[in-house]
Formats: sequence, structure tokens, C-alpha cells
Amino acid sequence: MRALPLIAAVTSALTFVFTLGQKNARAQNADALSQQVQTIFNRCKNAVVKIEASDEHGDLSGTGFFIDPNGTLYTCFSVGGESRDIVVCNGERKYPATRLAADPRSGIAILKVDAHNVNQPFLPIGKSRELRVASMVMTIAYPMDFPVTPNVGCVGGFEMRSGGFFFATTHIRANVPVQRGEGGAPLLNMNGEAVGVLVSSMDGGSSGCFALPIEAAEKVRKDFMRFGEVRPGWLGIKFNTASLTSEISRETDGSTVEIEDFVENAPAAKSGLEKGDVLLAVGSTEIKTPDDVLNAAFYLTPGDEVPITIWREGSGKMTFNVQPGDHPDAPRHTAANPLRSAVPTMSGLPLKANR
Repeated sequence: MRALPLIAAVTSALTFVFTLGQKNARAQNADALSQQVQTIFNRCKNAVVKIEASDEHGDLSGTGFFIDPNGTLYTCFSVGGESRDIVVCNGERKYPATRLAADPRSGIAILKVDAHNVNQPFLPIGKSRELRVASMVMTIAYPMDFPVTPNVGCVGGFEMRSGGFFFATTHIRANVPVQRGEGGAPLLNMNGEAVGVLVSSMDGGSSGCFALPIEAAEKVRKDFMRFGEVRPGWLGIKFNTASLTSEISRETDGSTVEIEDFVENAPAAKSGLEKGDVLLAVGSTEIKTPDDVLNAAFYLTPGDEVPITIWREGSGKMTFNVQPGDHPDAPRHTAANPLRSAVPTMSGLPLKANR
């Protein structure tokens, strides 16, 4: 009978040791994460800059970041898209900046400063497609009148719309609170790579933000480098959500996006695609819903063939190479055309610059 108290005592002691071990492990994990954040912040902060400018409403300021050693940087449209007298502040140094291109659809602007410093730090480009829900991310920005500041959170989701407004392409919803002045900041993965650009906010920024995937920003930049302007591609497909039998649904890998019609004389109308075809993929983007089609369309470039895979009743899966054209309704934006006619951007919830 005396063995029972001894067993209880030993069990209690083991439980205490186990609990203490768990607490120590959690503390060590928290310390390791803190050190990782500090390392990324110290390595990347000199590539992140404050941007000062003015527009018809007065002075404004925001954040931007260098993407190459030649003085090219990204910021958001509300900071660099239509402003003037743009100045990049990097520590104690201030450089006048030129707007290379701006795209109200995606919400970004591309600026350039003379490469005074050949060793100008810049952020490496990562892959937003490797992010998952709950992936840790961080931002580095200039909130309000404060110095460069880190912030940490996680990916909450990947969205094509917010509050009834559609984005031009899928955006990263990051659970990272933001303040005025942080528009244009980089969204970083835990390797210190830029995977997005902060372009719009949720609930005034207190609960999080939306970031344009870095691949979308790179698409805009490559358009400018190639054409001297932003050029959205266009196929001219009208589609709806089809009601498919379970047997056909298995054949289409779950896609229910059916081609309903084509815009007259549009590129897709002359490609071999037919009404009733079910879209399976546009380029490397798998199609399941109409949102997937809108997302894939953002990355189309006029003149560059894109493979479109469909399922056709009686024929099965087929692939057609289609050459997108210029979107007939897209305004042509260059540095010489300061976007005074710019329209709906993406969400109606711009991440405001600090005024």
C-alpha cells in the first residue's frame, strides 16, 4: 500500500520535469524566431527607403525598396503612381527619383534613382507561390514619422476580392497590422526575400493588409523593360460556370469554367477553341473557378503565345497555343503619360501614404 504514494510522487515529479521541458522548448523556439527576425531586419533594412513626394492634395510619404543595385525600386501606386517631386530617403541621404512606370490595376509604381552608390543594397526576389496559409512573413517599413521598423505576422489567405471589389490578380492577405506610411513596403519571407509589395489595407490597416505578389510586380517591370510601357494581354473569352455531370467533372479535374462565347475578332476566337470547351489551364495556372481565369489573365503578355488546355466533349483534353493581344480597354501608361486617366485599381482600399 505504501507504494502508491511513491508512485504518485514519481509521476508528479516526471510531470513537472516534462512541463518544464516544454516551457524551455517554447522559450528556445521564441528566442530562435526573434533572432531570425532580427537577422533579416538587420540584413534588409538598408534596402528599404522612405519616399517623400507631393500631389494635388499636398505632401505625402511612404515606403519603397530597391530590387537591383542600379537604383530601381518598387513602391505602391498611392505613393509613386501620380505624385511629383519624388525623393528617396536612405538614411541621411536623399536622392531625386524618376517614375519609370506605374500600374493602377496592380497598385504599384516603379521608380529609379541614379546609382550614386554602386554598393546599394537591394532585396533578393523570392517566390510568393511557395507561401502557404500560416506561413510566417514580415514587413520592413517607415510608419508615420518613425524610423525604419520591422513587423511580423503570417499569411491569412490568398484573395481575388475584398469588400465587393476585385483585385487584378490574386493577392496575399497578410495578418500584419500596418500604419500610414507603410504603403509600398516589402513583404518578406523568412529567408529575407521579397515576396510581395504592400498595396492595400484591411479595416484601416489594424487587422492586416493585402500584398501584390512579387511575380505580378515583376510582370509589370518586364513589360516596361520590353515595351517601355505596361501592356496587359487579352484573349477575349467569355465564360460561365457550367453544370457538369460527376463523370465529366472527373474528366475536367474539377473545373467548371466553360467557354460561353468569344469577343468578335478576339485572339481566342481564332485559336481553335470552341464554345462549350471547359478550361483546365491557362499557361501554368490550373483553372478550377472563374477567379483562376482572372488571375491567369494578369500574367498574359501581348504577342507571347500561351498554352491553353481544355476538355472538349467527344475529344477529351486538348491544348491550343494562343497569342494574346493588347487589351482594347487598357490605358497605355508610360513615364511620359502620368496616368491622369487611371481607373479602378484593385480594391478600393488603398494603403494610404502618410500625409
